Amino acid sequence: MKVDRHTKLGKLMKMRGIEKILAKYNVPCISCPIAKQEMDFLELGYLCDIYGLKEKEMILEINNSLKKKENVKKKKA
Repeated sequence: MKVDRHTKLGKLMKMRGIEKILAKYNVPCISCPIAKQEMDFLELGYLCDIYGLKEKEMILEINNSLKKKENVKKKKA
């Protein structure tokens, strides 16, 4: 899977280890009780726009993390 600015926060939160990356970039929604009800509708790019977060860097780090996990799975198979 490749993450982009249209990836929903709810989908990201289901991926192992991604919550730490979101926290590193200060995504406030991961701990917000109201956002928990809207996570399946909130897009990563929208959150970056409204909170002034470093979208490109965060998406790159998430994709690199996912790629590493995918490579580890391939090596085990």
